[in-house]
Amino acid sequence: MPKLKTHKGTAKRVKITPTGKITRERAFGNHILAKKSKARKRNINTPAELTGGAVKNIKKALGV
Repeated sequence: MPKLKTHKGTAKRVKITPTGKITRERAFGNHILAKKSKARKRNINTPAELTGGAVKNIKKALGV
C-alpha cells in the first residue's frame, strides 16, 4: 500500500502538540479590532484545542 500524502491545507491550519493534542488559531483577529475589547482580543490571540470527532478526521488528513 502506498504512503499517504499529508493534506497541506490542514497542515497549515493546525499544530500537533507534543502530547498529541491538536490546536488551531482562533478567528476574527485580523481587522476591525478597534471595536473589540482588550479581553476579547487577548482571547482571540490564544490557541484553541480541537476536540470530538474533528480530531479523528484531522489526524487522518495529516497521516498521524
